[in-house]
Amino acid sequence: MAEGPTINTIARHAGVSIASVSRVLNGLPTREETVRRVLRAADELGYVPNSVARSLKSRRTNQVAFAMADIGNPVYLAMVREIQPVLRAAGYRLLLHSTDADVADELDVLRGLGERYVDGLIMIPLRVTEGHLSALAAARAPVVVIGSVPEGAGVDNVRADSRTGVRLALDHLYGLGRRRIAFVNGPADTVPGAARAAAYREALDALDLPYDEDLVEVGDFYRAEGARAVRTLLDRAGDVDALMCANDLIALGALDVLRRAGRRVPEDVAVVGMDDTDLAAVAWPSLTSVSLGSARRGRAAAELLLDRLENGEREPRVVTVEPRLAVRASTVGARAAEEYGENEAAEEAGDGGEGAREAGRAAGGEGIR
Repeated sequence: MAEGPTINTIARHAGVSIASVSRVLNGLPTREETVRRVLRAADELGYVPNSVARSLKSRRTNQVAFAMADIGNPVYLAMVREIQPVLRAAGYRLLLHSTDADVADELDVLRGLGERYVDGLIMIPLRVTEGHLSALAAARAPVVVIGSVPEGAGVDNVRADSRTGVRLALDHLYGLGRRRIAFVNGPADTVPGAARAAAYREALDALDLPYDEDLVEVGDFYRAEGARAVRTLLDRAGDVDALMCANDLIALGALDVLRRAGRRVPEDVAVVGMDDTDLAAVAWPSLTSVSLGSARRGRAAAELLLDRLENGEREPRVVTVEPRLAVRASTVGARAAEEYGENEAAEEAGDGGEGAREAGRAAGGEGIR
């Protein structure tokens, strides 16, 4: 295979020294005439800089990795759509890595930062272990974690306030007269699963509703697992009048099961999801969902990482993104959902999208993913 042009061939073509070519290609001060000759020769020869060699010299790759559990999950896609343009504007490429929520894989990603294949990492671990905390403390490049980590973890952190989000959903269902409000969760040993389980119990207590184990089912954060969990729940507690689902994929599985069982939504059973993904608005019926600000969390994480790359000595920051309830037909019916949508649009126009819809705020440990 023929080799591409080198600085030697550029030097011969331009009629200058190899040292002069090296200075020009590395952006060092050089006479203007020499610069013009070298750049013209490089262009005519089709010279492509060796980015690997350059990164070894500068110890910068201009690349950032984003490690997530499932690249097909619309929550993470919403984050990518915000992370990538923020990084691109700063001159960075975004590399995506799907971990399948495997702890060993996540630890490999963290430990691999020492190989300098990226300048920084944004990651969403569903489980935060002692191994994660040790690897974060020893990380050889800046890391931003989306999701809760213990206080004192020493890492920039972007969180969603699941506690408030679940309370918004249960207050809404209670206000509609629902009293047998079941909860379908993902794995309880994950950060979001544990947070949302605790928030459900707290919300029931605040509404003076009893906690009933028969109204709680644990599955996984996938549509098929959500459907399985809801079938099990309905077999055990068929008198439920509302389902609070730990994410939209579980809620979509619930809608499938209820439809096949002949249970009308929302007349017989109201359904609420979490994350307010693109799928929520196009579901049938459209899905009421708690927005945890996926896009805003992605943007906040990218901005924190860029700031860390420029200012590596500052104290770690925590940003919490406030939740919002998007009311749709799965709880109030199609006609009422249109009215909710019109009112919400009017409110946003009135406040310019400020208040709870801000991109995020610096906060302490209240927010939990």
